Amino acid sequence: MSNKENKPQPKVAKVPCSKLILNRHQPLVKSVKQTTKPACIKSVTQGTTHTLHTQKPIVRSRDNQDTKVTIENVPCMTKVTQASKPVEVTCTNGKNLPLKEVPAAASHSNVKSVSQKTVGVTENNACAKNESQKQNDRKKWTLADFDIGRALGKGKFGNVYLAREKSSKFIVALKVLFKSQIQKANVEHQLKREIEIQSHLRHPYILRMYGYFHDDSRVYMILEFAPKGELFKELQIQPNKRFTEERTAKYIAQIADALRYCHSKKVIHRDIKPENLLLGLNGEIKIADFGWSVHSPSSRRDTLCGTLDYLPPEMVQGQLHDEKVDLWSLGVLCYECLVGKPPFEAATYEETYRRIGRAEYSFPSHVSEGAKDLIRRLLVTNSLLRLPLKDVLSHGWIVSSAVSSIENKSSSEHTQKSTV
Repeated sequence: MSNKENKPQPKVAKVPCSKLILNRHQPLVKSVKQTTKPACIKSVTQGTTHTLHTQKPIVRSRDNQDTKVTIENVPCMTKVTQASKPVEVTCTNGKNLPLKEVPAAASHSNVKSVSQKTVGVTENNACAKNESQKQNDRKKWTLADFDIGRALGKGKFGNVYLAREKSSKFIVALKVLFKSQIQKANVEHQLKREIEIQSHLRHPYILRMYGYFHDDSRVYMILEFAPKGELFKELQIQPNKRFTEERTAKYIAQIADALRYCHSKKVIHRDIKPENLLLGLNGEIKIADFGWSVHSPSSRRDTLCGTLDYLPPEMVQGQLHDEKVDLWSLGVLCYECLVGKPPFEAATYEETYRRIGRAEYSFPSHVSEGAKDLIRRLLVTNSLLRLPLKDVLSHGWIVSSAVSSIENKSSSEHTQKSTV
């Protein structure tokens, strides 16, 4: 045997599964309850959320525009053309697992020599090792896998670009976030939570996250492309900056259906507003931006967050809150879509807080009695008395205007058929 044949083979470095890099063919499978520290972001804050006792309230006004952040290193490589049909991203067993059923990743150290009495355990561990090896051998996502097109929007931490995956020609929206900006604002935990939650959600009225990856300076989120843009911009170009009652009812029904799904997974969005709602190819709602969302299976929250005009009384008053904050936001959204402005809008922040705490607002004459009734039953200061989402979907005003759209498009198992 020659010296060449006896020469030891070089060892191949294996990338740990904990790296914040997406496998091209398989999304990250991780329990939302986990709070493991991602390798790509330094100084990740442990825990769930900031509280009133440890951090200043984080409240945004619609007048405060996001800081524009330019991106110089993302090339505009080719012009994006039409999309092709996406391939469903599933787990290794071919199933999309719910939040509570995500299996933990297998470790290579689990495979050990055992006696004949534990042959079955050895075989199971060997299978897990082989699966993990296959996963590590597959190519990971990089920026070179995408053709980058025009900018779709700008935000405080980065930008969103139209993009096309080169091999499949599949059109996506690529959200590019700068690590330096995220670390400066101390929101690493918030980004981690957003990725964990949105990547597990599967609903026709929720914007899909296909995956994510990162490099030395940026984090990339691969998102579903919503061709018709923000609901807020669509609202601003309407006559008197408001929608018809039929169109508003359709949107409210779709959002209620999506929120009902989220709440069944113990996910609270906490920032429902027109700027965070996109429109799909057929004009359907796509709930986006889960940056303030939280997975809260048992405890109530005390973080003051969101947009000023949409804050519920319990947040304004510093009380604990739960998923019913989304019901209040739904009522505010319904009012704004019908009237053209939020119900508690005032000249000063103090006056807005006061009106929210007392649920003090009025309706213009063009709003129908059915719409008024739904809004009144959602904008209730006592959160326990707010109209549940299942009753929102069966409300007479919703049923008469939008139930046919819900029955045809929604695949949520929680949607119930309603009659007039």
